[in-house]
Amino acid sequence: MTLNVHRSPELPLEVRPGAASWAQEARGTLTLAWPLIVAQLAQMALFTTDVVMMGWLGPVFLGAGTLTITFLHPFLLFGTGILSAVTPLVAQAKGREDLTSVRRSVRQGFWIAILVACVLIPLIWNIGGIFRLLGQTGEVSQLAQSYARPAVWVFLPGLGFIVLRSLLSTHGDTKIILLVTLSGIAVNALCNYALMFGQWGFPRLELAGAGISTSIVNALMFLALLAYTVLRHDYRPYALFVRFWRADWPRFWRILRLGTPIGFLMLAEVGMFSVAGLFMGWLGTDELAAHAIALQLAAISFMVPMGLSHAATVRVGLAAGARNPDGVRKAGWMSIGLGTGFMALTAAAFLFLPESLIALFLDPALPQNRIPFALAVSYLGVAAMFQLADGAQVVSAAVLRGLGDTTVPMVGGILGYWGVGMTLAYSLGFIFEWRGLGIWIGLAAGLATVAVTLCARFALRERIALP
Repeated sequence: MTLNVHRSPELPLEVRPGAASWAQEARGTLTLAWPLIVAQLAQMALFTTDVVMMGWLGPVFLGAGTLTITFLHPFLLFGTGILSAVTPLVAQAKGREDLTSVRRSVRQGFWIAILVACVLIPLIWNIGGIFRLLGQTGEVSQLAQSYARPAVWVFLPGLGFIVLRSLLSTHGDTKIILLVTLSGIAVNALCNYALMFGQWGFPRLELAGAGISTSIVNALMFLALLAYTVLRHDYRPYALFVRFWRADWPRFWRILRLGTPIGFLMLAEVGMFSVAGLFMGWLGTDELAAHAIALQLAAISFMVPMGLSHAATVRVGLAAGARNPDGVRKAGWMSIGLGTGFMALTAAAFLFLPESLIALFLDPALPQNRIPFALAVSYLGVAAMFQLADGAQVVSAAVLRGLGDTTVPMVGGILGYWGVGMTLAYSLGFIFEWRGLGIWIGLAAGLATVAVTLCARFALRERIALP
């Protein structure tokens, strides 16, 4: 047995696991979660800034840039999913006061970040040829490659950021994550303006400038968190980078075993929505425009339970590591309740204020907007139905992740998203000719199936021998 010379850094009192009451658990979860929620929204703002400025260059640049982001994002999400396994391992080790295990998980998390980046960079580097094979024009393919090649270097710092986020959030140290992410938005806008448009003496690089800016900003964000972690006294007992190059294959493979199913689960969900967008394109431009608006509003609301899910993994992992089943129960159900509770508010907004929300994107006074506006209203009505399911499924997956349970949720997610969601979306949309409304009902059914499946698994965790 390895004896730890130092005690693990103490958690802030308000976020320690095993709270005596539900109210204390709610306070602890929200204290940990709110900076992560805002940081999640800020991360979306980073991509939004890029897309807005690409639009200033012109429609061809916007199309090529957004096409590249759409292609790159799932790979980044897959890598993020793999490295999400670091969080429960660190949280469980923290819960049992095992410094050595924390260090091993973080260090091998960096190893896997390097491995994933090395695998994905060559693929994205050749994106121009891939787009030409997929039937895109030579101009779009060339512009996409001009953006992708400098942007591809985002993988290493971006994935390293996820590893550090796991360590810091496990210790209740989430405000620095928020501060760094918010600072990244401002730096990204300035770098984009300088490099894309040739301002302040810089050359005009257009989409290549946006790619360079993306990589620079993510590198700065990673270095800022790294400096904070290395210099802060609380984390020195971990000696994270002592003998960094020493292999730890058991922990390396454990992270991959836990994380790869998380990555595939995330890909299955984003893939469902991507294919739904393809279906909408088959129906026509009005349906596609309405779908884009409704999906954007749903995506914004989804950032809250997504941020909360990171805190859920930490809370459950800490309680599991401390061998506190009551803490696991309270942390899990409180997180699921908070996630679905917030989504109930957005569901109400989608039901009772759809016109006001859609008017942020389309002017209802213009004749050409009449049909897509009406379609978007109907899609938001269905989106209101799946808000509760969407919040429950993402948080329940994170709760099970805190227990180290990832393979069965992956299988359940793939069957729910694709076996139920996509099958029903295609059948209702095209066979029964419900068109876009049928596709959205299919999406809602897929999310609801996954939510029920994962919540039931957490409820039955003791019978099926989960921690």
